[in-house]
Amino acid sequence: MARKNNPKNGLARVLRRIFGFFLVSAVCGVLAAGLVVPGVASAGMAVSGSIQYFDNLPGDLVVNSPSQSTKVLSADGKTIATFYAENRVRVSLDQMSPYIKEAIVAVEDNRFYEHGGIDPQGILRALASNFTKGTNEGASTLTQQYVTNVLNESRLAAGQTGQVVLSGQKTLGDKVREMKLAVELEKKFTKDQILEGYLNIVFFNRDAYGIEAAAEHFFSVSAKDLSLPQAALLAGLVNSPSYYDPSVHPDNSIKRRNLVLADMLAQHKIQQAAYAAAVATPLKLNITPGKQGCAAADMAVYFCDYISHLILNDPAYGATVADREELLYRGGLTISTTLDSRLQAVAQQQVDATAGANPDKWGASLVSVQPGTGKILAMAQNTVFLAEPGKFDTQLNFNVDSVDANGNDLNGAGGFQPGSAMKPFTFTEWLNEGKSLTTVVDASRRVYPLGFPWRDSCGKVLGGYSTAQKIAGLGTADDLRNNDEGYYRPMPVNYGLYNSINTATFAEASQLDFCGIQKVVDAVGLHSGVDTAPVNMHQLGNLLGGTEVSPLVMADAFATFANDGTYCGPIAIVGITDPSGGKLPAQASSCRPAIKPDVARGVNSVLQDVLKRGSGIYIQPKVQALFPTAAKTGTNNSNGSTWVVGYTTGLATASFFGDTMAGQSRAGQNVTINGKFYTAIDGYMLAGPQWANYMTQVAGLYPATAFPVPPASMVGTPTPSPSP
Repeated sequence: MARKNNPKNGLARVLRRIFGFFLVSAVCGVLAAGLVVPGVASAGMAVSGSIQYFDNLPGDLVVNSPSQSTKVLSADGKTIATFYAENRVRVSLDQMSPYIKEAIVAVEDNRFYEHGGIDPQGILRALASNFTKGTNEGASTLTQQYVTNVLNESRLAAGQTGQVVLSGQKTLGDKVREMKLAVELEKKFTKDQILEGYLNIVFFNRDAYGIEAAAEHFFSVSAKDLSLPQAALLAGLVNSPSYYDPSVHPDNSIKRRNLVLADMLAQHKIQQAAYAAAVATPLKLNITPGKQGCAAADMAVYFCDYISHLILNDPAYGATVADREELLYRGGLTISTTLDSRLQAVAQQQVDATAGANPDKWGASLVSVQPGTGKILAMAQNTVFLAEPGKFDTQLNFNVDSVDANGNDLNGAGGFQPGSAMKPFTFTEWLNEGKSLTTVVDASRRVYPLGFPWRDSCGKVLGGYSTAQKIAGLGTADDLRNNDEGYYRPMPVNYGLYNSINTATFAEASQLDFCGIQKVVDAVGLHSGVDTAPVNMHQLGNLLGGTEVSPLVMADAFATFANDGTYCGPIAIVGITDPSGGKLPAQASSCRPAIKPDVARGVNSVLQDVLKRGSGIYIQPKVQALFPTAAKTGTNNSNGSTWVVGYTTGLATASFFGDTMAGQSRAGQNVTINGKFYTAIDGYMLAGPQWANYMTQVAGLYPATAFPVPPASMVGTPTPSPSP
């Protein structure tokens, strides 16, 4: 039970005793400069007038919750990162060791439970000591110290750092106001409430504000678990956090700790045996270094950065960016995210393995989303956030867009050309228009000249596809080419897709409504990673992935196939609570029908063949041997951007390997990666094993059931797959 204030010392009585002493001190010439009361005697002011002056001072003190640390947590409750301006975690008094409560009172204000906010005995004792011994002893009570901390915290929260007042900088007016506020504070709060507030706000170290953070920082324990010698050390530290810092000045710290213990013994707060054992205890620090922000994240540095941008960009968390920064760094939030730490650990391991020996700084990334919810489960890349010797460092997130839908910075690389990973969306429109999986198209055609009768119900203008026309702005570099020479011939459309034949995709498109292709791409959320503009499917090069798209957007689009045609936008934040338990806005799954279920099933049936007999047949290990799996490879014209985007019914993952440097113009040809020479990098070579190794380890953590089969009418009459 909280101990109540002792009202026996009335304000007038306290002031008369203090001011009376100053009158005597002034006469004797012993008034010490800078102590805590008005210069009443030197001004010749009467005591009664002094009391009236004191009573007229402002007495209202707004005690707001001090700045607290924000934690970002994974879906399984593990800490991703901590944000703070002051590393502080508020705890109640009953969650503090009784030793710290006794120790801080013993050394800082042994009459705390007797005085009314200011302590005349303490002031008289300080004056006498300073005069007779030449010391510089202060007389501020714990309540007065709490007042100072509350005032300074309010200034910091308001951005008024220049107005923060430290003990040695206080003017006479500061001290008088502090005394008045302390007296008034004791009328509003119990002693235990004041002590709790003080222990939560006081400065211990630049990475430790308040007793919980201090206990964690110096001893890696919670405040409730502090031992007697640990508590005594921390209680002694507040007097001069620099001079008594045990990690810098251990001898000073131990001397101060033992002084605190001696005070506790003298005040009968501990017994002789406990005192003897405590002073004989070695320092035994167990420092937990302060880690603030995403650069010091425990995991998923780039996912953390993505989360921070979601908060800082959203007016739901404050009218201005400054307001939102204040909330993030001082608000004591608990931000619960979608990240699965199990998947994240494997993803990071795989991207590091893919691009380990990497003097040329090729980029590797993985990102996973959950079909049916859009939850981002993993986000990794083969770089470090801050520069380290021998490391590929960048603050750009390879997996996300450069900006959000409102043009706010997301710190993303802006996406990469998906190449043939775009082909399933043209095939989707093929099935959407009622065509068969096995219809034969003429994949021998390589030139579609100006004037070709493309079909487009939207009325867009389509150009041609041939360099022979010398037309600028078509987004093409040459006549249509396939990766291998043997595929310029008629073939079933499903065969053309799982073998990733460019001419087959154009042969399909020549029979389709481009407005329909555009609607498919828009429905599954595909857009430019640079400016979030829609991918313009009327620019013919985009049939083969000519526009930069981010891996997150690609993974989420493919998750639509896994989810029987229902698209769910990506989400990362599922809950935000403030220190009082209040809820702030979070993201919720936003799903909509995007593709007819039968069409999605038809696409799934063909993309499963990519791994069984098509462009992904050489990818090892064989994920499809463990789970029903579908995927599509992708490689751009320069081989500088390579992909595998694959999925089960429970997990969709985009795997990327390629050039992530500014301009993204390096060719992935005649290069050596991890000691192996490649004439030309293809999607199945590096992005493929990265994806497969990851999926074999984690896909089983999410339901991976058989894909529903497409209707028989969609299959049509099977046509034997031709040999090249």
